[in-house]
Amino acid sequence: MLNRRTLRIKAMQSIYAYEQCKEANYHLALNNIEETFQPDLNSMEKQDKVLLKAQSKEATDLFKESFKAEEAKKLEASEECIVEEVKKATDYYHDQIKKDAQFLKREMLKDAELIYKRYLWLIHWAGAFIDLLSDTKPRKGFPSFNNLLNNTAIKHVLSNKELTSLYAKNDLTWDNQEEEFRVWLYEVFMKDEFIVDYLYKGSTNFNSDKEVLLHIYRSIFFKNEIISSYMEKTDLYWAENKAILRSMVLKTLKAIEEDIQDFELAALSYNWEEDKQFFETIYNQTIKEGEFYDDLIAGKTKNWDIDRISDTDRILLQMAIQEMINFPGIPVKVTINEYIEVSKKYSTPKSKQFINGVLDVIAVDLQNKGVIKKSGRGLIDNK
Repeated sequence: MLNRRTLRIKAMQSIYAYEQCKEANYHLALNNIEETFQPDLNSMEKQDKVLLKAQSKEATDLFKESFKAEEAKKLEASEECIVEEVKKATDYYHDQIKKDAQFLKREMLKDAELIYKRYLWLIHWAGAFIDLLSDTKPRKGFPSFNNLLNNTAIKHVLSNKELTSLYAKNDLTWDNQEEEFRVWLYEVFMKDEFIVDYLYKGSTNFNSDKEVLLHIYRSIFFKNEIISSYMEKTDLYWAENKAILRSMVLKTLKAIEEDIQDFELAALSYNWEEDKQFFETIYNQTIKEGEFYDDLIAGKTKNWDIDRISDTDRILLQMAIQEMINFPGIPVKVTINEYIEVSKKYSTPKSKQFINGVLDVIAVDLQNKGVIKKSGRGLIDNK
């Protein structure tokens, strides 16, 4: 199940990608200026290379001074053509970063929502695997597949009406995976002692069937390198989302009971609409107010040039500040602790102390100024 920390991590990754896009767009805009003032090799007229070089430098310097201003302002240059090219480059830069911001946000939300589809897909894998076994004769020296073919827990899962409906509604399929499945069968499952022992049993019951199904997912599917390698090829975010998917699948399988036909499926989150709003706000506000947050950070890190702070630390600080400001129901300490935990995994060993120290100082300052106001159960309103 998705939790708020996971959403913070995914937002951080998208904001980091946005910052990389900004840098790339900046250099592309500069390249556009440079190309404009290159000699025209197809022209029959003589090119004044010295003048063009001077114009290119003047335009480049003017762009570097003015590109951050999204709204048009009066530019002054020695020639009108320089002003025009700087305006074009500035417009190009801002158009591109807007497109990138929108694209990355869409991908961020799509990635989160695709987790549920992946969950449905993974649970239905058992059915696809059984279909393969029903058409496969065991190799010499291997046990019969009958116990798996007759596994009552797997049949119980596949008979769930909601699961079947959602699987079909989302156009999910394991078709055309026979080659992969055959590799898994003999290179993975038939080398697992628990599975082999189960297949050699004379008879099974619902509990033993459920136990082997849990073992398949818990100890093989989410751990085996051969299967993980395949999953990474089909899902760009497999490594990142695997723990969430594992939790959702195992929670579902543990909940199945022999005498309950339609067991409850796992949810993406306790309240996806609320979590989605939290998710979008983190992303939107951090991008919108990033420069303002950078100024706050710079003011509290006088011994540090803002450019010397690692990109990841700077983004985590920005996100934490926006969360403290925009979510009155989340205690300041909770926010600080969450971003410290994220930094432990995604930044440098010393980042947690740095982030903790900077956020403590900024939080006190913004609370004293009334910018951060906390209210709600267990919180005290700022005066």
